[in-house]
Amino acid sequence: MSRRRISLRQELPLLVWLVIVWGALWQDFSPGNLLFGTLLAVLVARMFYLPPVELSGRFNILHAVPFAVRFMGKVVAASIDVMYLAAVRGPRVISAVVAVQLRSHQDLMVTATGHVISLIPGSLVVEVDRSTSTLYLHALNISTPEGVEKLRQEVRSIEAGLIRIMGTPAELETIRQEAAA
Repeated sequence: MSRRRISLRQELPLLVWLVIVWGALWQDFSPGNLLFGTLLAVLVARMFYLPPVELSGRFNILHAVPFAVRFMGKVVAASIDVMYLAAVRGPRVISAVVAVQLRSHQDLMVTATGHVISLIPGSLVVEVDRSTSTLYLHALNISTPEGVEKLRQEVRSIEAGLIRIMGTPAELETIRQEAAA
C-alpha cells in the first residue's frame, strides 16, 4: 500500500513540534541537540505512518495572546479550587463524567481542546469519540445539572477560543453566527 506524500508545508508543524518535544525531554535546547532531534523527527515522519494534520492555514496572534492569559488565569484559579477541595472537603467531593459535543470535527481542534481542558486542574478527558467529536470529561465538584451545563459551556468556550486562533474559516463563521444570535 503506497502512502500519499505529505507536503513539507503540511508536515512542518509536526516536525517542529517533535523537535521541541525532543529538546524538552532532554532539557537541552543546544543547536547540536536540536539538529539531532530534527534528524530523528524527519526519520520518524518518513518511516512511520502518521496521519496528516490538517491545518487551516491561519493563526491569529491577536486571539492567541488573550487566550493564553485567560488559560493561565484558569489554571491558577482551578489550582486554588482543587487545593481547597482536597484540604477542606476531602472525600465528600462529588465528581461526574460529562459528555461535551464539540462544534469542530477536525482532529487537531478536538485534540487541542482536550489538552487545554486536561491541563486545567479539576478536569480530565477520559474518552474521545472521534465520530461525533464528543469529549467525555471527569470533573471535580459537579453535583447539579447546572454544574454540568456550566462545565459544557466552559469547554465550548475554550473550543471557541481555539477556533478563533487556528480554526478553519467555516468553523470561525459558525462561532461568529453563534455570537450574533
